[in-house]
Amino acid sequence: MVCSVVQVGGEAAPRVGFITSARVGPAVVRNRVRRRLREAVRQDRALLIAGCWVVLIARARAAEATFEVLRDEWRRLAKRAGLLVLPG
Repeated sequence: MVCSVVQVGGEAAPRVGFITSARVGPAVVRNRVRRRLREAVRQDRALLIAGCWVVLIARARAAEATFEVLRDEWRRLAKRAGLLVLPG
């Protein structure tokens, strides 16, 4: 998975987009990957910094990944990019 971020500034709510190309698999598989990624981001939505736009690009190996693997990868990328405001 690849994560791209643009800081737009202000207190606007963060926006997240998902890209799953045909290389990920047929439409059923691409939609499953998108649903899993959307749920992973939804769980951390309250922790995302304001004023950023995020694009997650799924790679072909995402088709075989479980939800837990995709969620852990999302969190790793988000922390690395400084997108999450951790409580405490």
